[in-house]
Amino acid sequence: MRETRTMPVPDGLDGMRVDAGLARLLGLSRTAVVALTEDGSVQLDGVAAGKSDRLTAGAWLEVIFPEPKRELTVDPVPVDGMNILYADDDIVAVDKPIGVAAHSGVGWTGPTVVGGLAAMGYRISTSGAHERQGIVHRLDVGTSGVMVVAQSEHAYTMLKRAFKERTVDKQYHALVQGHPDPSSGTIDAPIGRARGNAWKFAVTGDGRPSVTHYDTIEAFQAASLLDVHLETGRTHQIRVHFSAVRHPCAGDLTYGADPTLAKRLGLERQWLHARQLGFHHPADGRWLEITSEYPADLAGALDVLRNA
Repeated sequence: MRETRTMPVPDGLDGMRVDAGLARLLGLSRTAVVALTEDGSVQLDGVAAGKSDRLTAGAWLEVIFPEPKRELTVDPVPVDGMNILYADDDIVAVDKPIGVAAHSGVGWTGPTVVGGLAAMGYRISTSGAHERQGIVHRLDVGTSGVMVVAQSEHAYTMLKRAFKERTVDKQYHALVQGHPDPSSGTIDAPIGRARGNAWKFAVTGDGRPSVTHYDTIEAFQAASLLDVHLETGRTHQIRVHFSAVRHPCAGDLTYGADPTLAKRLGLERQWLHARQLGFHHPADGRWLEITSEYPADLAGALDVLRNA
């Protein structure tokens, strides 16, 4: 349980900045108070307060403290083919292979990114739900590519905010069946759970807003290679959106792909790859872009199409 403290602002703190006043009142460092404000855990009269807001005597103050830090107890299990693309004291970016989940969960007993990083000796942020420590975004088990994980608490807070505020540039490459018309465009359609299937999603009238932008990179006789940028980040978003416009990802039998084409291309999963992540580094704000090359199965499928 996270500890919550509520109290009126003392007269002696009237007019002080939130970070300075709470540091004095609670015996915390200004850095700790700033982290609480960035997480929305400081409220004045029911409204989230920023670090530079001013305290008013008598205003009702509520502070929600983070859960006590705990050691990461995820079993360290080496993950074949998971390479490090970038690492420093704050973040580590991996090239996630297929068949690997971001973290453990109900019904999943296979390898995870968190377990693989633990086996490599990386120290992962203890923020977040216990089984998701350090995880700021996810890729499907059957989707390969670049994924970033927070190592420091500050990085976790900043990256979670960046993904929430959609300041992260998420670029995917997808091989879809047929030729989308127009060749460049936007799919704006809400996504929710598919009726009667807890593990599948669909475009639904009452779903969550979902926006996918795409451009055609290369057109083949039977399929098109697309550059896809996500404005939102719903589960299975790219797979659902292109299935809804009748251009499912090649090999994605769950969402209506042609099994004959999948077999010809040698695909045993959807042709979808997290190609690049672009974001401001949580420590110094510099823009960082991390790119992942195609794995052998996806590159091989393109070779088949190009040589047809």
